[in-house]
Amino acid sequence: MSVNSSDYDVIVIGSGIGGLVTATQLAAKGAKVLVLESYIIPGGSAGYFEREGYRFDVGASMIFGFGSKGTTNLLTKALAAVDMSLNTIADPVQIHYHLPNNLQLKVHYNYEKFLQELIVLFPHEAKGIPAFYDECWSIFNCLNKIELLSLEEPRYIARVFFQNPFACLGLAKYLPQNVGDIARRHLKDPVLLRFIDLECYCWSVMPASGTPAINAGMVFSDRHYGGVRYPQGGVGQIAQKLVAGLTKFGGEIQYKARVSKIVLEGKQAVGVKLTNGKEYFARRIVSNATRWDTFNKLLPSEAMPTKEVKWQHRYQKSPSFLSLHLGVSAEVLPPNAECHHVLLESWEQMEQPTGTIFVSIPTLLDPSLAPEGYHIIHTFTPSWIADWQKLTPQQYEAQKESAAANIINRLETIFPGLAQGLDFQEVGTPRTHRRFLNRVDGTYGAIPSRQLRGLLGMPFNRTAISGLYCVGDSTFPGQGLNAVAFSGISCSHRIAVDLGIAH
Repeated sequence: MSVNSSDYDVIVIGSGIGGLVTATQLAAKGAKVLVLESYIIPGGSAGYFEREGYRFDVGASMIFGFGSKGTTNLLTKALAAVDMSLNTIADPVQIHYHLPNNLQLKVHYNYEKFLQELIVLFPHEAKGIPAFYDECWSIFNCLNKIELLSLEEPRYIARVFFQNPFACLGLAKYLPQNVGDIARRHLKDPVLLRFIDLECYCWSVMPASGTPAINAGMVFSDRHYGGVRYPQGGVGQIAQKLVAGLTKFGGEIQYKARVSKIVLEGKQAVGVKLTNGKEYFARRIVSNATRWDTFNKLLPSEAMPTKEVKWQHRYQKSPSFLSLHLGVSAEVLPPNAECHHVLLESWEQMEQPTGTIFVSIPTLLDPSLAPEGYHIIHTFTPSWIADWQKLTPQQYEAQKESAAANIINRLETIFPGLAQGLDFQEVGTPRTHRRFLNRVDGTYGAIPSRQLRGLLGMPFNRTAISGLYCVGDSTFPGQGLNAVAFSGISCSHRIAVDLGIAH
């Protein structure tokens, strides 16, 4: 099949948020777009599932990007491009930290309130604390002044630099830096530096020394600017709305359509083949699969570009998660409980499996997700797939039950009576994530295999294979819903320019 007789302008493999944002923005510009999704609903790790009257989020429910001002509210902008919007509920506290030695801290939407609470705990760092977080604000302010499009498009770079030279120079300064570089310039207390590690680990699965400063500037500041906002009806509504916008603008999506390979014509990607043998062809192919799935599974081994080989040496797969989706009696939760919690009992265990426990209680914001008188508690902790392999079905189920009991026991320290208040329980492992999200080892993105210089090592959307682009959490700027939305907006812009429908 010649590329000149393509069925579509663009085919997107996978309907994660990065893939859907890419597809919708291109459809809005008039491109003929097809999205192929292996599962029965869209969203990937931003999807949902329903059990016994509960609607559970597959992944995290701490959502950035729904602000109403500036340029970093990328989910708001992505939906608006296809005439869609979503009601969201503001969360006044990003995280309630429960830390070693009975240290407790809330990250309030109000920036000054958060700083003062942290300074009370570390009074000897009264100057360093605002200095550190203010420097993160300086990064965010640079980002929030410029239109965020593809950094691979020279005319865009020139235009943005001409319009905002100081913002661009500010960002260029921080591109090679990690959060640890900035933190150590301002802070000395070893426990406080451990806390900064945990602040990063919550969303990058890396301590400060491995977390790009640009990403931290976005997260550490936008939580006090656009704020953390929960989509009414659950996180899965984001993907549902994007699909509605895609079809409204003439795009298509097919479910139960698992891609088995990317079709090459010479050294150019021209189409895809499904597991049922059906083939589709397009002028451009976008993979929302991980880069490992894209280059190690969907392409022949001899097609692996040298650049990808080098990238896979610099980066490794992040861990997956052990997830507990719980329905609990409302009586379990203390008065004025916050939606999001992080529990850590030992600083040395932060990066170990089950060391850090994350908790989301989205029904505190949207009670419609659970039966009356009950709440959802979604608790999860990093977990490697190697710990769940080579087990008999009986051993697998026993290990799931043991792991769940251990986590519930630990959560009893902040939610006494949790075990007795259980109404529903479902356990997901890295194997679950691999099966339903179609991601190698159930990974949630790329992390550096050694300390790198900020974001400079992250690949952009174009690949060394002509006509093939990647989008999602293993491309610039990395993990997190707003980050993959950025990746999608960047990818759609680069492709639109390449197709001649934008500049």
